[in-house]
Amino acid sequence: MSGSQTEKRAAAAENGGMRRHTAIRSLNLILWLVFSAFAVAVILVSLVFQNFFAGRNFRSAAYETLHTARERIEEVLAAEGAEDAGLAAVAYELGVSAYLVYEGYGGEDGGTAVTLSGVERTYRELAEICGLLEDGEGEQFFSGDGEVACVSSVVYGGRPACLCLFASLKPLEEYESTFRRISLITGLTAVVLGFAVSGFVAMLVTRPVAEVTDRAKALARGDYSLRFRKDYFCSEIEELSSALEYARSEISKADDLQKELIANVSHDFKTPLTMIKAYASMILEITGDDKKKREQNAQVIIDEADRLAMLVSDVLDLSKLRAGVEEERERFELSEETRAIIGRFGYLAETQGYRFETEIEEGIFITAARGRIGQVVYNLIGNAVNYTGEDKRVRVKLFRKEGAARLEVIDSGKGIPPEELDTIWDRYYRSENSHKRPVQGTGLGLSIVKGVLLAHGFPFGAVSEQGKGSCFWVEFPGETPPEPPKNPQKRKKEGNKHADQSA
Repeated sequence: MSGSQTEKRAAAAENGGMRRHTAIRSLNLILWLVFSAFAVAVILVSLVFQNFFAGRNFRSAAYETLHTARERIEEVLAAEGAEDAGLAAVAYELGVSAYLVYEGYGGEDGGTAVTLSGVERTYRELAEICGLLEDGEGEQFFSGDGEVACVSSVVYGGRPACLCLFASLKPLEEYESTFRRISLITGLTAVVLGFAVSGFVAMLVTRPVAEVTDRAKALARGDYSLRFRKDYFCSEIEELSSALEYARSEISKADDLQKELIANVSHDFKTPLTMIKAYASMILEITGDDKKKREQNAQVIIDEADRLAMLVSDVLDLSKLRAGVEEERERFELSEETRAIIGRFGYLAETQGYRFETEIEEGIFITAARGRIGQVVYNLIGNAVNYTGEDKRVRVKLFRKEGAARLEVIDSGKGIPPEELDTIWDRYYRSENSHKRPVQGTGLGLSIVKGVLLAHGFPFGAVSEQGKGSCFWVEFPGETPPEPPKNPQKRKKEGNKHADQSA
């Protein structure tokens, strides 16, 4: 047998062992065992306490009966003309055995024992109990085999005597015997019911968990068509299913975006690479001696290489934004930064007749990542250039609004359909109304804008009306008051210079 087959079998055996181990430790079994053990424990504790308190209460009742009998008999003895029959009647009424013990009164063994109620007992037997009476007065209680006793000193017929009262515990023993049998039957029945009910409850609790687990496994295998959200009997499982539903939705979107990214990036990489290869072959095989054509073909190679570099740069930027990479923020003048970026589009005004109309207030300062905000402004202006109308007009406005700075980039194109306003910020979005793009892009511009502004927490959006163009806006909260210009004349000249360039 080969080493790989041995390793596979060992891995399979290990996985099987893990599955068996997991099955033994399943939530259903654990809950069933816990509930069953709890039910058994409750039943046992209940039986023990019932038995303990029942015996204790019975003995307490016996002591109370003896105490009452002693008081009643002493009351009869205190009355004049007390007779044995009256004493016996009291003892019989209360269900106790009563004896009077006289020491040294003509009886055997040095004394006499008079039975008032109950079975006859010898003087010696009763004298031992009377001898336990301390100081010869008061009352003392004693417990023996199957009975409890109360002993006290009395005077009867002018002679000191010892009153012995006994109460039988046989009813308690019979009760305890009966109680044990009933407890055994009740306990077994309760245990069986506890096992059944705990099994049902465990199954009821674990069924939704198992259902959610199975769906989560299907999700892990790539099945995004299933749904987690469902009405469950407890809020915790509903929250879990809602969280998994949200995760499924996000993973599904990420999967779609990944497929879309691979498709679009593959296409965007393939086209310039094909052109680079083709034109390089032309230089090598056809136009090597023709300087003009060689330069044209080389320029195409350079342009396509720049396009590839731009694509790679945008993909890296988007990846950084999605990964939450923090960049250093600084306080800078947005007005000056916006003018500088508009100046980078001056070649379009000179060569293709584009008009850039600006309304930029002076001295607007914000705190942000300067490079990223510059990227936002550039991408918004480039997007407006690509989608503006035949008049080639692009308006850029920067002004203060309610304690914030607001940037608006407006084009005169055909506008964006209402159903597409929520998707324009997605990666590789292409409007059906686009024409030939004077500014090369990768389709990631607005997605990068969205990522940068979300990372900064700046509000943004787009307003569009078909046939009348679109307005992309950004607000920069916390704009600081303007600083007075050091050289107003210089500022004025620079403003006129930018206006001339735009014209």
